[in-house]
Amino acid sequence: MELLKKLTEIRGASGDEGRIKDFLIDYVNKNKNEWNTVPEMFFGDGFQDTLILVFGKPRTAIFAHTDTIGYTVGYKNNLIKIGGPKLEEGIQLVGSDSKGEIETELMVIEEIDGHKEIQCVFEREIDRGTILTYKPNFIETDDFIESPYMDNRLGVWNALKVAETLENGAIVFSTYEEHGGNSVGFTGRFLYEKYDLKQALISDITWVTEGVPHGEGVAISMRDSGIPRRSYLNKIIEIAKASKIKYQLEVESAGGSDGGMLQKSDLPFDWCFIGAAEDNVHSPEEKVAKYDIMCMVELYKELMKKL
Repeated sequence: MELLKKLTEIRGASGDEGRIKDFLIDYVNKNKNEWNTVPEMFFGDGFQDTLILVFGKPRTAIFAHTDTIGYTVGYKNNLIKIGGPKLEEGIQLVGSDSKGEIETELMVIEEIDGHKEIQCVFEREIDRGTILTYKPNFIETDDFIESPYMDNRLGVWNALKVAETLENGAIVFSTYEEHGGNSVGFTGRFLYEKYDLKQALISDITWVTEGVPHGEGVAISMRDSGIPRRSYLNKIIEIAKASKIKYQLEVESAGGSDGGMLQKSDLPFDWCFIGAAEDNVHSPEEKVAKYDIMCMVELYKELMKKL
């Protein structure tokens, strides 16, 4: 799990994904010749901070968002949320500005009409616009991994593990998922127009709920705030059944992902969210069962062969 640990330590809140993009490009260049198929890489001008890998003759694309939640420093060390991070007194945050490295903690000043005013505790005023993210704290036990940013560095890790044996397919390392905007529109259109690609799997992390517990396999989401096309969903479930890989069916009324952005686009993409479930969502202690992680990788490998 050393690669996953490295991924969780790279700062990259929504809008600030340059470092994680550079890490991924470097990682692929160092390892691609050992993979079953050497992918073609697309990045740079016109792709913002995304990276697209194309293997062989792709039929299906994996979308894995690289950005995280966090905070923007406003005036007088006030904090403004990026995405939906947990607001709890004492959460440790890190970042850097023109005066150097920053290690601070979150402080809830007051709550008025349900709105929490938040600041960071620091000996000086931090530069306006500085981005702060959770301090890395990766804990591995026999059965679980607990760390900030399992959502969605685990989804990115899953895509990289699938890449090792992938023969035909595409992987999109997308941006901005946690704070809207998103890059799914232009990356999806690139794959649709260049490769006639119209199927997607969303490599992301979902929630532990009463219906989706730890240790019962990867979750196949039948719906969240978006609804995948039923015929595509049924095909995925049939492949999962035949594979004998342990999975759970998730049905939720809320939550979103790159799949929701694909659904809102004008592209004729089918999509389905498939991912391990975590406890302590959007907190510094996101917790995922290692068995569910294993099931996630194996099911993705199977689906990329069969879809």
